[in-house]
Amino acid sequence: MSGFIIRVLIVAAGLWLASIAVPGVEVRDIGTLLLAALVLGIVNAAVRPVVVILTLPLTIVTLGLFLLVINAAMVGLVAWLFAGFSVAGFWSALFASVVVSLTGWIASSFIGPRGRFEVIVIRRRYPQR
Repeated sequence: MSGFIIRVLIVAAGLWLASIAVPGVEVRDIGTLLLAALVLGIVNAAVRPVVVILTLPLTIVTLGLFLLVINAAMVGLVAWLFAGFSVAGFWSALFASVVVSLTGWIASSFIGPRGRFEVIVIRRRYPQR
């Protein structure tokens, strides 16, 4: 359960960064931000796989670039569901999805698969001379 909460907070941080960095993305308050992050996680878990499978030929033809459009559509869908979270258009949604993805990617390097912070220790053994 704590891993789920950490991941929702990471998505919320990505949406917050997107509202600061991307023109056209606005979040009214922190409650809307947290609910939008939760719904974006649910949409990415439930709706996105179906859309990816349905658009697989187009994704293959575009060498995977169409996945950016799908991610933008998921952000647009969440913005459509909430009055306090708005996205001005396609390009704003595209850049917001890139910011959220990069935030999640960077944060996932610090947490493990169970949502816990992990420290990796690398011990190098040098050959004796």
